[in-house]
Amino acid sequence: MAGFFPRTTIAWRLEEPPAFRALTLSIVESGLLTGVVLRLVRALALAYIPERHWVLFALLRLILALALFAAAAVHLANYPVRHWLWRAPVFGLLAAIASMGMSLLLIAVHRERLGTSPAGWIDWPSLAWRVLAWDVGSVTVFALLLAGVVQVVRSALVRRERHSNAPLSALGGQ
Repeated sequence: MAGFFPRTTIAWRLEEPPAFRALTLSIVESGLLTGVVLRLVRALALAYIPERHWVLFALLRLILALALFAAAAVHLANYPVRHWLWRAPVFGLLAAIASMGMSLLLIAVHRERLGTSPAGWIDWPSLAWRVLAWDVGSVTVFALLLAGVVQVVRSALVRRERHSNAPLSALGGQ
């Protein structure tokens, strides 16, 4: 007679990802955190950059853009390329929303800067549109370029694997 219940059971374990990986899996958390951190770093750096040092302004802009792209890449790396189509713009949108929320807070405490001068409430709408366009547009373009690179590398790896697994007669050997 066949037994309906096994004599031994299998213990299932649920493995949780490490904290940083768990953070990067969530588009909301990683996008909002990126926006807040980048706006705070910008505000801190602009407070200490002297006037008429355009090279430092350009360097700050470059560093912040690279940090935004790195954060987007870390998030997107958790998902297949076909999901990047919607994830990249949403990540940029969430980063812009968090950045503008932090900007409102910085304006309230008189710490937000518009170039070398302090920003006021009247400056916020134009600042918000500029940040929104930059974050969404640049992250989307970056994700498209990154997806292209990923596809080229994957196809090269597949070709190399096929070439290395081919029989000797196909490679011209005996």
